[in-house]
Amino acid sequence: SKMTVKAVKMPCTSANVYTKVPDGGWGWTVAFAFFVVEALTYGILKSFGVFFNDLMESFDETNSRISWIISICVFVQTFTAPLSTVLSNRFGHRLVVMAGGLLISTGMVIASFARTVVDMYVTIGIISGLGYCLSFLPTVTILSQYFDKRRSLVTAVASTGECFAVFSFAPAITALKEQIGWRYSLLSVGVLQLGITACGSLLRPIIIKEQEEVKAQPPEESTETKYMLENEQTCTSIESIDSGVEITTSPSNVPGKTKAEPKSEEPKQHGQNPVENNSTPPEPKNKLLDFSVMRDYSFICYAFFGLFATLGFFAPSLYIIPLSLSLGIGKDHSAYILSAMAIAEVFGRIFAGWVLNKKPIRKIYIELICVVLLSVALFAFPFASEFWGLMTCSIYFGFMLGTVAGTHIPLLAEDDVVGIERMSSAAGVYVFIQSFAGLAGPPIAGVLVDTTKNYSSAFYSCAAGMVLGAVFLALVRPCKTGLCHQQQQQRAEESTARATPELPDDFIDMDIGKAENSGKGSDSV
Repeated sequence: SKMTVKAVKMPCTSANVYTKVPDGGWGWTVAFAFFVVEALTYGILKSFGVFFNDLMESFDETNSRISWIISICVFVQTFTAPLSTVLSNRFGHRLVVMAGGLLISTGMVIASFARTVVDMYVTIGIISGLGYCLSFLPTVTILSQYFDKRRSLVTAVASTGECFAVFSFAPAITALKEQIGWRYSLLSVGVLQLGITACGSLLRPIIIKEQEEVKAQPPEESTETKYMLENEQTCTSIESIDSGVEITTSPSNVPGKTKAEPKSEEPKQHGQNPVENNSTPPEPKNKLLDFSVMRDYSFICYAFFGLFATLGFFAPSLYIIPLSLSLGIGKDHSAYILSAMAIAEVFGRIFAGWVLNKKPIRKIYIELICVVLLSVALFAFPFASEFWGLMTCSIYFGFMLGTVAGTHIPLLAEDDVVGIERMSSAAGVYVFIQSFAGLAGPPIAGVLVDTTKNYSSAFYSCAAGMVLGAVFLALVRPCKTGLCHQQQQQRAEESTARATPELPDDFIDMDIGKAENSGKGSDSV
């Protein structure tokens, strides 16, 4: 039998339909968009340290109060992650990311006219913070859907956007401040972040339809074939606009549809409905936000890992320039240290993606090793006392940070944590839990600095959080395989029990009853 499968050409605003995860295709465009989004979100956040001294002088505020700007921004970004998941599932990733880009740019532009640090809390902290959430999380989620075998490598390479941004933005903003001042420099950054809106327009949704849905069934019963040929026209076509696939059958391959058309009038509707409705059933089944991931002990441990590890993500990049200035290092050389950290992070992300792309390999264990080594890097900063010592620590920290920062969210898609099916909801809940550490991390470091009058003490709180994160990360795999194995079996049995009543078993009982009655009647005769 012959079959023609015609792919409907879709405009840029329509979904991409594949029979399996493409591991490429339009996914490369999405990867480029994620690269730019990373540069204009986390890249700007990590480069914000170049404004610290200017803000302290302009507003006459302490270091800890200025650090609350980034703390509130990171908190809002991560705390509203479930909202980002809900909006993405409801309105699509493209629209949400574009709206996020507008919010980020608006907050930064207004912040350039701020007169008090409280104005900064509202503009950068709340408005831009919400925009960061709506921009980053949907982009990394849809990128993971476009790749399977290459997911770790592609995500790691695309996430280097923030590293290149820090490498280029830190010296560029420093030079720009010398020419036009920090306010116009901040205004320029806000205008540049409008590029996130353009990147959001490239995020086409993706639909994965199983091969069986477009494949003709083999002929089974000749009686049904005969019946259908007598009662149906010689040509039947089934077309689905939603799925983007058209299947055309001719008299030579009509037997392939024998099971679906045993009647004269209803078969056409019955034959069309399964194909046309293939794209609609998932809508009611997909929850806007699935909190069932909170019942998985492996995910709980992984979420606590993210909570404590976040303490060490932002503070080093924020305090590396003030630390270098306190050690007598010039402004230009301080910017070079931050840029070197960013370049090292690029290599760390690529290296982690390359290693995690190897098979067979247990990715969660590789992540654990990287977290332990990252803790060592944080403990090394207080021992640096001059330029080259600080440069060495920054390069080592940047490399190890890249191995962790570029992979900890994509690892949610692995079966050791929650899997690709529940990644969207899991990412929202995971980042939400991270928000509390993002809020507390920089202020805790700022309090330590104000108390000890030593910027190196800020790195101790980061190192302590990273060590606790390593402990919880080490528990993820045991929880998945051992501690919660029985609960998973119970859930599988419950789901099987729920599905059983849907089977049409009643007519079997009726037939058995009739057979028994007829048997008794024959016996009495």
